[in-house]
Amino acid sequence: MDIAIRAADLDDPAHSAAIVDVLDSYAADPIGGGIPLSAEVRQRLVPGLRRHPTTLVLLAWAQQRPVGIAVCFFGFSTFQARPLLNIHDLAVVPDCRGQGIGPALLAAAETRALERGCCKLTLEVQDANRRARAAYERFGFVDMVIADSTTRFLTKPLPAPSRSGA
Repeated sequence: MDIAIRAADLDDPAHSAAIVDVLDSYAADPIGGGIPLSAEVRQRLVPGLRRHPTTLVLLAWAQQRPVGIAVCFFGFSTFQARPLLNIHDLAVVPDCRGQGIGPALLAAAETRALERGCCKLTLEVQDANRRARAAYERFGFVDMVIADSTTRFLTKPLPAPSRSGA
């Protein structure tokens, strides 16, 4: 399969549709939670990415078909005093998995990070997603360990903003 990786143009309707469709295919997959994106999320997704100042979205294409995505955000490492790139989402459509698309997206993200002087790539992965974990480890990702202690990625959900005006 011939794959092309391109930075998404968030103003291009075809790229916008590809972003939503590939992320929806992941969300609907059991490893992504098994629930498709809601109509509201589908509507807000690309405008939200467009407004976020550090967004980098990479799309993988096989001919004219979007087959993978890496949604990334630039951050900053205070301990290195350099930028970093977090790969927030990495997804490949189910029928194209195992064909090198994930590693190609990781390599493209790494290239963009190096071009920006980043000190590291970061990502999160579910413990149960052994296939993805193995792919990340083959690419060189390791658990973050500081002072002999593994760092955990934690989250605290917050309520959705009120739509009543203020």
